[in-house]
Amino acid sequence: MRKQIGVLASGTGTVLQAVIDGCADGRLAADVCVVVSNNSGSGAAQRAERHAIPFRHLSGQTHVEPAALDAAILGALVDHGTDLVFLAGYMKKLGPRTLAHFRGRIINTHPALLPKFGGLGMYGARVHAAVLASGDRVTGVSVHRVEGEYDTGPVLAQCEVPVLPGDDVEALSARVQTRERLFVVETLARIARGELG
Repeated sequence: MRKQIGVLASGTGTVLQAVIDGCADGRLAADVCVVVSNNSGSGAAQRAERHAIPFRHLSGQTHVEPAALDAAILGALVDHGTDLVFLAGYMKKLGPRTLAHFRGRIINTHPALLPKFGGLGMYGARVHAAVLASGDRVTGVSVHRVEGEYDTGPVLAQCEVPVLPGDDVEALSARVQTRERLFVVETLARIARGELG
């Protein structure tokens, strides 16, 4: 049985695209069953449309009350038969009902080696700037289970990416993102095969 992955995304959707491609070319025994975004004009929305994947814009604009938004996100995931929830650059916290229903089955990717450089406000270029400021010579990608707070769930898998002399935020970000797209597919494939509990 192919896993049904519900993807939540806020931005350009490059990691989402990597997952879609991994499903299509057989590296990942799964299908993206629905894409949910808090941004109706996101690149993720366009990618979902391009691949005929059901898309839902659910945000504070569509549902003012947090409890109603939580219920709507949960409903969208359940209605499309989601087995596993994957956060691909999703910038919002999930509500308690969604967290409870999919407990242990919500996965996030983070562009650093957690627990370093994680938590509230640590996303995108901010993460890579913090890595460079620290002087660390190695960064990487973490795939972890999602709990209530940002970047706090158990880490399932990590890979390292070198920080090279002369790196700036843009160069480091590009190197990490290239590795992240591959690593996410590799890790989701292991989850789909039952190799990561």
